[in-house]
Amino acid sequence: MGLFNSTQLKFSAGVFADENPGREFEKTTLLRIVVAMMLALGFSMPSEAKIVTFTDGRILKVNDAYLDGDAIVIELRGGGTMRVPATRVDRVIADEVDDVPLPIPDSSECPWAWSNEAVPDTMPFGKEIWAAARSADIHPWLLVSLVRAESNFDTMAVSRAGATGLTQLMPSTAADRGVTNVFDPEQNLRAGAGYLHAMLERFESLTLALAAYNAGPTTVDRYDGVPPYRETRNYVRKVTKWFCGGSDES
Repeated sequence: MGLFNSTQLKFSAGVFADENPGREFEKTTLLRIVVAMMLALGFSMPSEAKIVTFTDGRILKVNDAYLDGDAIVIELRGGGTMRVPATRVDRVIADEVDDVPLPIPDSSECPWAWSNEAVPDTMPFGKEIWAAARSADIHPWLLVSLVRAESNFDTMAVSRAGATGLTQLMPSTAADRGVTNVFDPEQNLRAGAGYLHAMLERFESLTLALAAYNAGPTTVDRYDGVPPYRETRNYVRKVTKWFCGGSDES
């Protein structure tokens, strides 16, 4: 199984490009127009149900969860809301499960440990990614693949649940890792790389470590493997394909 390398990447203006960027742009533009029309006509955009995992190991199924200041607002399925400090929430993921989930690629022969492989100058934040990977003793192209999946190299990316920056750090992870500025590329990358390494040591499996990065280690423990959630399984598939090799990027 060949490792992901610079010759497998496709760049456009210094960022990853899709096979057909023009078509992808048209699809994205059309979607935005449809959404704007729906909002203008008074349609509300329904939020999908969520799974909230807390830092103390609890797991709660909710209607929605979103960041509001320094708190996560949780809309309960039985009605009502609750506010909890953002640092008490480990992960928020979509509660969607496919009837027949796609298989997870085998990563057992895909070495994730540090390797002194160059990251090209055209790679966004290539030097910072290389340094962060080295400090965490993980392969630099594994961190490249994770950042691509998490934020597509957008330092200012912020999710509805409060995941922030290049590696989409949740407030709890940022606090645990001593991050003072989540938008600083070096701090964000070092924290994300360090957390991923901790999951790799804990689960001794690239597949399970990636699942834990997305859904939280408590969820992986609960299912004794990759959780059934579509978001998590798609995430593991993408990062594994990009890092370990393969043509299927779905």
